[in-house]
Amino acid sequence: MSPAARSLVPFAAVLLGACGPDSGARVSDIRGGEQMALRISFDPSPAYAREKIQYRVVVQDRESGQPIENGWGQVYATSRDGKSIYDNLVPGTQLGTYFGNLNFLTAGTWAVALRFRRDSLAPLETVDWMQDVRAARTPDFPSVPPPPPGSDL
Repeated sequence: MSPAARSLVPFAAVLLGACGPDSGARVSDIRGGEQMALRISFDPSPAYAREKIQYRVVVQDRESGQPIENGWGQVYATSRDGKSIYDNLVPGTQLGTYFGNLNFLTAGTWAVALRFRRDSLAPLETVDWMQDVRAARTPDFPSVPPPPPGSDL
């Protein structure tokens, strides 16, 4: 096998692994940032419309690897029909970990982004991606019929 072909084998393996049955919504380790390393995951995965999706963001200085404390950020999204949602990130109990929630109104592909800055003087760093949101799940229990007319229920 040629050296070029050998270098393509690991790349092809990664691509095939990403094509598994859960890959459509499992964008569960998004990475980005220039001065900071931003690692983004969400739960539940896959994302469903009309459910709270919690985003977990781990932020570290790219050079030192130290967690970034006291930063500020937002996670936000826009649907194809122009509906926008956002949430501010709040610090978690672990240093350099922040959380935000989104509740997608409709199913479909949403443009999602995260912006973060280490302090008020630092520039914003932005990471964006497209996220598939599945149709809202139906409850596991049957709906209760309305009470008959004239009842006190």
